[in-house]
Amino acid sequence: MPVNANHGEYQMSTDRQRIDIAAVHAFLTQSYWSPGIPRGVVERAIENSLCFGVYFGAQQVGFARVITDKATFAYLADVFIIESHRGKGLSKWLMEFVTAHEELQGLRRFLLATKDAHALYAKFGFEALGNPSRIMENLKPDVYRQAL
Repeated sequence: MPVNANHGEYQMSTDRQRIDIAAVHAFLTQSYWSPGIPRGVVERAIENSLCFGVYFGAQQVGFARVITDKATFAYLADVFIIESHRGKGLSKWLMEFVTAHEELQGLRRFLLATKDAHALYAKFGFEALGNPSRIMENLKPDVYRQAL
């Protein structure tokens, strides 16, 4: 069942039906972490994640998604507020909403990756890996370019 909250003129919702896939795709394709991501990949990612949309009226102005088993592990991804709506506390509100979500309580590990928002995430308990040698990755940075 979708969860909704209000913050002044803004609304947050976990209702996947409200997500403006075109808007999310447009942002992600220009982001540093997923340049050129195909729309079909964004659609599949949304379909298989717990998603959070931030709305100004009918306009989608923010987004986050969490990949999780809802028991032990979660990975926060694709977090953004569009530039024209930044500076209004929306990213902090989004993170408060995400970290308070009932399906994300009691997890053993909650990960994310960021290039430039460490201070924001630190406010919600995220910190550098305690033992980075335990974490491995199979990174394919050009995978979206190869799909074209």
